[in-house]
Amino acid sequence: MSSRINIANLQVAQCLYDFIEQDVLTGLPIESKSFWSNFSEIIEDLMPINQQLLVTRDKLQLQIDEWHQAHQGAEFDFAQYKAFLSEIGYIVPQVDDFQISTTQVDKELATMAGPQLVVPIMNARFALNAVNARWGSLYDALYGTDIISEEDGAERAGKYNPARGRKVIDFARDFLDTHLPLATGSHHQATQYTLVNNTLNITLNNSIETTLQSPQQYLAFQGDTHAPTSLLFSNNGLHFEMNFDKESIIGRSDKAGISDITLESALTTIMDCEDSVAAVDAEDKVLAYKNWLGLNKGELTEKITKNGQSFTRSMASDRSYIDTHGDKLVLKGRSLMFIRNVGHLMTNNAILTASGEEVPEGIIDAMITSLIALYDIKHQNQLTNQVKNSAEKSVYIVKPKMHGPEEVAFANTLFERVEDALSLDRKTIKIGIMDEERRTSVNLKACIFAAKERVVFINTGFLDRTGDEIHTSMAAGAMERKADIKLTPWINAYEDNNVDVGLACGFSGKAQIGKGMWPIPDQMANMLANKINHVEAGANTAWVPSPTAAILHALHYHRVNVFDLQKKIMKRTAANIDDILTIPLAKDTNWSTDEIQRELDNNSQGILGYVVRWIDQGVGCSKVPDINDVGLMEDRATLRISSQHMANWLKHGICTKEQVLASLSKMAKVVDEQNSTDPLYQAMSDDLDNSVAFQAACKLVLDGEEQPNGYTEPLLHKFRLQKKQSR
Repeated sequence: MSSRINIANLQVAQCLYDFIEQDVLTGLPIESKSFWSNFSEIIEDLMPINQQLLVTRDKLQLQIDEWHQAHQGAEFDFAQYKAFLSEIGYIVPQVDDFQISTTQVDKELATMAGPQLVVPIMNARFALNAVNARWGSLYDALYGTDIISEEDGAERAGKYNPARGRKVIDFARDFLDTHLPLATGSHHQATQYTLVNNTLNITLNNSIETTLQSPQQYLAFQGDTHAPTSLLFSNNGLHFEMNFDKESIIGRSDKAGISDITLESALTTIMDCEDSVAAVDAEDKVLAYKNWLGLNKGELTEKITKNGQSFTRSMASDRSYIDTHGDKLVLKGRSLMFIRNVGHLMTNNAILTASGEEVPEGIIDAMITSLIALYDIKHQNQLTNQVKNSAEKSVYIVKPKMHGPEEVAFANTLFERVEDALSLDRKTIKIGIMDEERRTSVNLKACIFAAKERVVFINTGFLDRTGDEIHTSMAAGAMERKADIKLTPWINAYEDNNVDVGLACGFSGKAQIGKGMWPIPDQMANMLANKINHVEAGANTAWVPSPTAAILHALHYHRVNVFDLQKKIMKRTAANIDDILTIPLAKDTNWSTDEIQRELDNNSQGILGYVVRWIDQGVGCSKVPDINDVGLMEDRATLRISSQHMANWLKHGICTKEQVLASLSKMAKVVDEQNSTDPLYQAMSDDLDNSVAFQAACKLVLDGEEQPNGYTEPLLHKFRLQKKQSR
């Protein structure tokens, strides 16, 4: 550990102190002494409350465990179970109807619907790719993915394939016909697009001239009226461009000179300090904060080498057009950024109290990420007109892994204290509530009420929610096989309840209701066919794994007007809390030896494939091949499910400790082989006893029942620190 600076009754790691003093405070009207003094007071006042909330979690879990142990099998009565949960305060009294009153919310969250990216803030390249994914090429997204089949000579490999290009163009013309219909004819027939007296005129191949069926969809242009380089349109509140370049390889073969369709795609991005990163000490935290600072100052860059060419990537500028009145129209060129802080559980050695205790990481994140955001909301960045994040001068923080309304209320208090310390107006900091823990799901309305003046986002997270589902009811019995848990009643009720409660609390037109991640980044045809379900569920945003996926998911929001749909959903019968509380216990555990082995191996492979990169390389999120070599986006949430599922089966005698260790040992060889081409990879199977990553994976399962709420962070951090210190 690096040396520390003693200031304001805190012991601050030298690297963090230097970063705050030299990189952050120097550009802000905040004195160092005042900052550290206020920070220290917040820690002193709120750290004990934070700790007590964690004690409450443990107490509730112990009571639930004891109840299940006394009410096994035929002794289990659902009505008694539900009454018990209310008696111990797990279920809180229902709050009266109310509407959220959050103000100064950017339109990307309130009145627009579109994709959302989540990226690890410690990776500057990923962060830049995401923030620049507000706009993207439909042609590139189609050409480079399995959306377009390789049949009939349309292969992807090699140089530009005109046959594949033709399929892309046909797909794009169909998109235009569906969402930008002509008064007469089809975009497939168009040979020219011109502007006459600020009206869009389209010439067809039979010399007929036509216009748009809904002329108001045309908004603006770039270039010359007689030969525009770009035409801007809107549909369902989303923008898209038709681009023209007759000198390009595509444009010169297109009868109308169309070279691309550019879609407004990732309206929002969550820059993640939590599940997708491996930040275990001050050094890691400073890297995360430096990238967040660069994004807020508009100065973040990254040198990229691609196909032998090197270039510097920076943040995209805004987009300028001339509208139908001849005036300048400017649209934002970047995704609106949230910052996801760490939850209430973890501490970090970046800051210690005077007595040497690690400070809760969520408190550290709240103060420092909000401090850095002053560069945006005070508009002190050097390129003010180019790189603003929030037009409403708000700071958007996603707060994950909160259990019930008391913990949301604590986050609200924390943000109030940060606002006071930084001289911000009350409710400048907005909160996104992750509905990913069981106690939050069953009390969602009360959770929203606890932050009703600053909430801008609720989002279902099926993966963490499943992990908590297993751990909360660990003592109740053996769970269904992992894939079958998705088929049990609680999951649909949980997903519907999130939308029902959000709409009842007035989210429509004011805040985001979100859905979870598409986990298979290489299967975009599958995503295009299925992820529209998230839009049809009434969510005005949903997570996607890449900028390309954002472009393709944007197509769903052109097909469905979410805000019109939400009006219909508000009339349906709300989801039943009894369904949400239904435990996904296996009805019959008489599985064959082969079925049990397959389940163990599947879990073991997933655990090891993720953990080995986390521990050995500090990679918190990546595309990890599953047991069938299908690349899946993995983060700590998926690890939580697999490790808790194995721990549950071990507890209830579905398998033995020896079977678990044998499966992990066998799968270590599989994972080693899957990573054999990675020059940074360190094989586990050569020496399992001395592989820190393998030992971490074993502990996650064998000690899974004892982990707080089934979280993986405590063990991951412990073993990652051990790995770093051994170098």
